Amino acid sequence: MAFEGLSQKLSGALSKLTGRGKLTEQVVKEAMREVRMALLEADVNYLVVKDFCKKVTERCVGQEVLESMSASQQVFKIVNEEMTALMGTEHSKLTWSSSVPTIYMLCGLQGAGKTTMAAKLANFLKKTGKKPMLAACDIYRPAAITQLQVVGKQVDVPVYEHGTQNPVQTALEAIEYARDYGRDVLIIDTAGRLHIDEALMQELRDVKAAVKPQEILFVVDAMTGQDAVNVAKSFNENLGIDGVILTKLDGDTRGGAALSIKAVVGKPIKFSGTGEKLSDIEIFHPDRMASRILGMGDVMTLVEKAQEAFDGEDAEDLLKRGPGNLTLEDFLTQMQQMKKMGGLQSMLSMLPGIGAKLQDVEIDEGALKKPEAIIRSMTPRERRNPGILNASRRKRIAAGSGTTVQDVNALIRQFEQSKEMMKKMMRPGKRGKMRMRMPF
Repeated sequence: MAFEGLSQKLSGALSKLTGRGKLTEQVVKEAMREVRMALLEADVNYLVVKDFCKKVTERCVGQEVLESMSASQQVFKIVNEEMTALMGTEHSKLTWSSSVPTIYMLCGLQGAGKTTMAAKLANFLKKTGKKPMLAACDIYRPAAITQLQVVGKQVDVPVYEHGTQNPVQTALEAIEYARDYGRDVLIIDTAGRLHIDEALMQELRDVKAAVKPQEILFVVDAMTGQDAVNVAKSFNENLGIDGVILTKLDGDTRGGAALSIKAVVGKPIKFSGTGEKLSDIEIFHPDRMASRILGMGDVMTLVEKAQEAFDGEDAEDLLKRGPGNLTLEDFLTQMQQMKKMGGLQSMLSMLPGIGAKLQDVEIDEGALKKPEAIIRSMTPRERRNPGILNASRRKRIAAGSGTTVQDVNALIRQFEQSKEMMKKMMRPGKRGKMRMRMPF
């Protein structure tokens, strides 16, 4: 999970302020010393750390603790606000061209995940109602064009390529193709290198001059820490980038890039890659990221994932039928929708107070596989009418799903308990409509 080490160290440093009635300069300096060490170990830029700690200290020293807050909570609030400001205060949206297509040019070093991110961004924009297209302008990396075609096909987005001809010409042809076929967004996947060189920069400058992109988005591996900031700075000086996309934010990310890049380069982080799936892309919200780093969870993102994953019509149909008519098909549908929200570890990490406690806890990501296999081994009639599941049927289902009769029995018990819980949470409302009632 991203920022685990940093989150634990920051929480530990700030929790030492618990029980203090006033924030003295000495107390704050002791806490900031540990905060400074935590940030430096996370590979945050030294000047950024120095400025951050100075601002937090100035705001904390001598402040009376609010009646409703402890000293630690007051400092948490200040640290959260300053960390949010460090990453950009509010999320920066993509801008759009007045003419079609709007062109986004992706750039970055080789290995940052640029090609995959191009497909992720296209998939994201497609869900918002846009008609994106991809252009393959990386003619050097082996199989780069093929890779873009593969991921483009997976998200059902067309890819324009013209072999190893000059990337500038390919980009210009892609623009005409997009206009001819009604594509309103063109995402250009450019070549990367293992390190920055003048030939790479000149080619990118040539592409920029020819296509005049609406935005140049620098794609960087979040796991590279402060090196990512230095590379972003160089690309910005040569190209004038408009925003940053962090990839691999689901990995062992220390936090250096996320916390340093806006302050050093002056360009906002617009998106982050949060997994291997082509749907694993999120809008970067500085306030939510600060909350995650401080172990305060990210409820808003969790809610948005739930809204995207859960089918409103299915939920409405279930309410109309009532909890007494819940079937195992409904049970299976709900499990599949939970999987769309990401792994169990990812979901739990977004809950306040939970994320920091998960570092040493083994979460069984395959916990839903067994019940899913059991339900899929049933006939449609058995799923809709669990009451007919006698001993012989349960034995057949266990054999078909590679489980035991005890596993099947456990699932049926869990299903019946879920029905009872739903009944308790529902009560008749006005005009006979069912309303939810929380069980506390």
